[in-house]
Amino acid sequence: MPTAEALQKARERNLDLVEVAPTAAPPVCRMMDYGKYKYQQIKKERQSRRTQKATEVRELRLRPKISPHDIEAKLRLAQRLLSEGDKVKILVIFRGREFTHQDLGWKLLRSIAESVKDKAVLERPPSMEGGRMNLILAPLPPKQAKEAKAPAKEPKPELKEAINA
Repeated sequence: MPTAEALQKARERNLDLVEVAPTAAPPVCRMMDYGKYKYQQIKKERQSRRTQKATEVRELRLRPKISPHDIEAKLRLAQRLLSEGDKVKILVIFRGREFTHQDLGWKLLRSIAESVKDKAVLERPPSMEGGRMNLILAPLPPKQAKEAKAPAKEPKPELKEAINA
């Protein structure tokens, strides 16, 4: 329909004529209340912002001479933070003569990464920055987390015998 006629019909109904597809031949227009449309778009945007969860990077600080029990406690905390959906940055802080034993920090971070591999993915491998060695763990995506929680299938009896032999 001609543009003038479309504008006249829109004014009769107290609506706006909005161009939907300007590149089409002929251009496509729609009659709507543009103010109401903009208001609904803003409401949808606000609602989507409310439902989003921002991931935080939480820090756990360790020393190279940490005791095994303390490592277990820090691991439990890291697993809890990962299950809440936060990323975990694990820092090993070196002071004084500890700088000469950076291999202890590497071993510690590798063992931590290995123990939480079923709940997290290594986002950044261990690296040294100044007097600190760190790594970042991110929670598994929901699909992978479900697969990790699923119990492993029992091998067939023939395979059990082959494994035990």
